[in-house]
Order: sequence, then structure tokens, then C-alpha cells
Amino acid sequence: MQGILLAIVLVLLIVGAVALTLSGTLWLSPLASNWGMIDNMLVITLVVTGLAFVVLNLVLAYLVWRYRARDGQKATYFAEDHKLERNLILITALGIIVMLGPGLFVYSEYIHPPREAMTVEVLAQQWRWSFRYPGADGQLGRTDPKLFAQNAFGIDVTDPAAQDDVLVTGPLHLPLNKPVVIQLRSKDVLHSFYVPEFRAKMDAVPGMVTRLWFTPTKMGTFDLLCVELCGTAHFQMRSKVIVESPKDFERWLQQQPTVAQTIKR
Repeated sequence: MQGILLAIVLVLLIVGAVALTLSGTLWLSPLASNWGMIDNMLVITLVVTGLAFVVLNLVLAYLVWRYRARDGQKATYFAEDHKLERNLILITALGIIVMLGPGLFVYSEYIHPPREAMTVEVLAQQWRWSFRYPGADGQLGRTDPKLFAQNAFGIDVTDPAAQDDVLVTGPLHLPLNKPVVIQLRSKDVLHSFYVPEFRAKMDAVPGMVTRLWFTPTKMGTFDLLCVELCGTAHFQMRSKVIVESPKDFERWLQQQPTVAQTIKR
């Protein structure tokens, strides 16, 4: 009797999991960037692991029911089954290839931003985000962690390229349909830059410069989150990303103060 009940519970577990998945309750937030390929990778992973979950639990339910304890029957022990082992290895290897193979092509795209991409620096610290845009020269000035004691961004103010950089502590503004490289730095501990609708994610590591890129494809305001536990106020480390038309973005950028206007030598 216990074997039958356990088999029923396993089948109900499968039905509930599949129903919850198909309902879309826990599905992805609407895509707002060029990284539909990452969505495709997630779907492939979900299909492969979902099929494995359903098949393995159905087999387990059948075995629990078929070989449940009954009077007059004895358990039979099989030391090994080479054919079964070989088939399981081949099926598992095929599933891993299907899941991970396409990811190599996606990763190749992820680490090769377009040449025309605009670079924006994102500075992470407990527990806020700050941003730096290149000025009219299109270049970000030099920085050095040793200079954090002199200014919040650790900018080398003697570098001519830094004078027209734009410093922003409010929302991150980005132009619509323009590729952007996010250059990440951290002042203290490990943080992680993530906008759910953009799919792209990257850690900000102290003493290093890390990068990711994406192209915003929808206008609107999106949440910028830190998804790496970074201290007691980690939950408060949030900001906004405002995606607007290129014309509105340029108008906003022209209104922001530059390094030369905000930092004295």
C-alpha cells in the first residue's frame, strides 16, 4: 500500500510541476534588450532538465509500484548491467551537449561588443551605484583605486581625457537601440550588475575592471539590482535604468556636470 501511495505522490508532483511551468507564473520578465539568445538558452535548459525530471520520476514511480513489497516475493539483486549503464551515459552526454553546446556561441557574442558601442562606467559600492559617461572626446579618463581617497570615482584629474567625463549618481540613462558597454568597478566588496529585462549580468570585482554589453530595445524605466550578497544593506542596493530616445539622451547628458565642474584639483 505504501508503494502505491508513493507512486501516486510522485505522479502528482510531476503534474504539478509541469502545470506550474506551463502557467507562466514564474516565467521570465519581458525582454528589453538584444539578448534573446540568452532566453533561448534558458528555454533549452528548461526543456532538457524538465524532460529528465518527468522521465526519471515516472520511471521511479513505476518501479516503486511494480516492485512494491508483497507477500511471497523476494527482492532480486543485479550486480551490474553494462547495457543500461552505457545507454544512461550516452543519454546524459547528449543532454549535456544540447544544453551547453549552443552556449559557446552565445558566450562568443557576449564577450565581443560592437566597435560602435558606447562605454559607460558603473561604480559599485556598499550600497549604491554611481555612473560615469565619456564626454565630447568619447573617452573615459584614467582611474586608480589609490585615488579613491581624493574623489569618489578614483579619477586621475591630471588626465586631460577625464576633464569632460560626466559623473552621475542618479538613474542610469541609456539611448534606445544603441549598443552600450558597461565597464564595472567596485570600491569595496564583490557586487553584481543585473537588469532582469536586459538578461545580461556581470560581477563587479574589487581591483579589477569587468565588462558586459547589451543594446536596449525598449523605452522605459527598469530596475538595476545587485545580485551578489554584499553586506547587511544588500537589499537596498538598487537603482533605475531609464531607456530613452537618442535625442532625449543627448539632451539629458548635456545637462550633467563634468569632472572639471565637480572635482577640484
